[in-house]
Amino acid sequence: MSLDGNRAPTVRLNNGLEMPTIGLGTYRSRGEDCVRAVRWALAEGYRLIDTSLAYWNEEGVAQGIQESGVPRGEIFITSKLENDDHGYDSTLRAMERTLSNLRTDYLDLYLIHWPVSQLRDDTWRAMEEVYREGKARAIGVSNYTVRHLEEMGNYGEVTPAVNQCEFHPFLYQRELLDYCRERGIQFECYSPIAKARRLDDSTLNEIGRAHGRTAAQVMLRWETQLGCVAIPKSVHRDWIAENISIFDFELSTEEMERIGALDEDRHLDWDPRSVE
Repeated sequence: MSLDGNRAPTVRLNNGLEMPTIGLGTYRSRGEDCVRAVRWALAEGYRLIDTSLAYWNEEGVAQGIQESGVPRGEIFITSKLENDDHGYDSTLRAMERTLSNLRTDYLDLYLIHWPVSQLRDDTWRAMEEVYREGKARAIGVSNYTVRHLEEMGNYGEVTPAVNQCEFHPFLYQRELLDYCRERGIQFECYSPIAKARRLDDSTLNEIGRAHGRTAAQVMLRWETQLGCVAIPKSVHRDWIAENISIFDFELSTEEMERIGALDEDRHLDWDPRSVE
């Protein structure tokens, strides 16, 4: 990892691109809430913004970026292909819509949002085309299990740079994380603070008190110390600032193990393991 001032450290993807380890998630952020959240995040030092065509907020993300005054070249923008747009030609058309919505001529990372059955191969070939044309500086997937990633060996020429999945102490997907590490696929966590549903957990709060931190900060620090990228979502400026303020303390090996032991193999979002 490399550290740049007060910003999040970065990790180097398998194609050499640097990606911040903390970003702003924007799922269900709409309208002015989305615009403000993006603007606040960039003011607080975030340089990774995550969106999707399926979130119906790419235009709001673009407006927030424009109002922030931060140059486009300093911001790592991720968007995703929604499920209805799978297929070769549909993927190429969807990418053009996303670029138009975001007022940019390239994405830093473009992801397949979900492993839709029967269409994953054609879709990935279109993703590779997008990459070759320079419309995405990196391509990857989201919600792919080990089985889905192994299947890509039958049709893919480009190894995904990122796999974005639900991941937090209560869904510690060790096998998937290890698989991605071994193959140079950066693991990225969505819902990294478990949708704020477990902020009262006694273990997280005990560890947090030892460092003068919140349970949310403990979860995010645990994930980044595992080598993951995390994209906590918030539309509250105080929480946005809190979520990136995690790089001036370190969890011990014992604390890391205690947090990992909280695993319940529990998805709070959709479980992709049932997808054919």
